[in-house]
Amino acid sequence: MAEVLDSLNAISEPLGGARTAPRRNSRFEDFRVRLGRYLREPEITIPGAVLLAIVLLCFLGPLVLPLPNPLTGDFLHTLAPPFSRGHLLGTDYTGIDELSRLIYGGRVSLEVGSCAVAIGMIVGTAVGTIAAYKGHWVDATVMRFLDVLLAFPALILALAIADILGASIRNVIIAISFFTIPAYARLSRAETLRMRNREYVVASRSMGSGTGRILLGHIVPNVIPVIMTVAFLQVGTAMLTEAGLSYLGLGVPIPTPSWGNMIQTAQGSMERDPWPVLIPSAVLFLTIVCLNLVGNGVRGVLTSESS
Repeated sequence: MAEVLDSLNAISEPLGGARTAPRRNSRFEDFRVRLGRYLREPEITIPGAVLLAIVLLCFLGPLVLPLPNPLTGDFLHTLAPPFSRGHLLGTDYTGIDELSRLIYGGRVSLEVGSCAVAIGMIVGTAVGTIAAYKGHWVDATVMRFLDVLLAFPALILALAIADILGASIRNVIIAISFFTIPAYARLSRAETLRMRNREYVVASRSMGSGTGRILLGHIVPNVIPVIMTVAFLQVGTAMLTEAGLSYLGLGVPIPTPSWGNMIQTAQGSMERDPWPVLIPSAVLFLTIVCLNLVGNGVRGVLTSESS
């Protein structure tokens, strides 16, 4: 009898280990620990602090600063230079305060970039993960559709969608998110193919767990760290695309400010008064550089994790 009990205990220990293995071996938990250590490095803390300052200024600045209306200007004080009385960064060709337009426009640009990437990330991750886990004709069909999307240049595809839908903030988000889906779908598919036959996934499947529980409980948490690396880089790309669409008149419609249409509306006076173009261009450049540096820092965490 004792030998039978010992045999049952020996069998139940691997099963118990398999049941708890996803929690112990989760790359998401390891990623959080390593990220906390990496946040102490200046290569990520400095650009992260600058990026946080820009975000807080854009979203909280109108609540704490006495900013003029970013939609109405004073035609008696057009193209006032920076550090003018009452206008820290000057005014544009219609007399609107540049600091006010810069802060409100930054809010719009950041919202467009982050929302577009969030939509693309959610849809792409879901599509790629399900396709890889199901396999067979589902995977083949999804991959061929993504190949068709990747055959079109991203900016040309965004221009076509924005032109068809019309110029609005919602349509710009849709246009940008559409061409971000393939990157997340391919990346999540590769990670899912790598993990779907892992021991803890096989153990969970053998214990009767459904597809949804396996994907949400074991696979998606391990895909998220890799996806987040691309997300930081994609936000900068999305903001740059929004600026390009707005510059071409297919993005955020005027008079709603964004960094892209600030550059577009000020280009006519650039030779005589360059600051209405240079200021939003510099802030857009700084924001994208900080996003890329933070994204590279997150990638460094993953690289050190895999080494």
